[in-house]
Amino acid sequence: MVVARFNSFITDRLLAAALDALHAAGAREEDIEIVRVPGSFEIPVAAKHLAKTQRVQAILCIGCILRGETSHYDYVCSESARGIMLAQMDTGVPMAFCILTCDTLEQAIDRAGLKGGNKGAEAALAAIEMANLSRRLGASSAAAGRAAKPAGKPRRSR
Repeated sequence: MVVARFNSFITDRLLAAALDALHAAGAREEDIEIVRVPGSFEIPVAAKHLAKTQRVQAILCIGCILRGETSHYDYVCSESARGIMLAQMDTGVPMAFCILTCDTLEQAIDRAGLKGGNKGAEAALAAIEMANLSRRLGASSAAAGRAAKPAGKPRRSR
């Protein structure tokens, strides 16, 4: 998982729900790697580097972008999404998009565990499904090799 520290009040909630969903699906702690980055804009490059290690079957990209008073929001939203799509296309490693793009903090809170459920859990399940699909379809020989290798001890950076 690649998790943005910016808006950590939200991203930490998304991460917790994603971890719960992964554990409920049978993932072991040692199979989960968490990499922290400053913000959502930095997620694509970290995700691409992580994919190139061949230690992972899928990557969950977690962030939260809140609209401000300038057009900065639009650039960060679109380029983060574009970067993640390019990274997964370049590497063949599925990357679940869990970057909330909300107008208000209240909307983000709703999507991180209140009214809208928790998008972190939903994205974790999507990542599992895509990893299984990639393995089944033999998306690439590298992806198949990663599926057969144990992930080792969890590596967490902050």
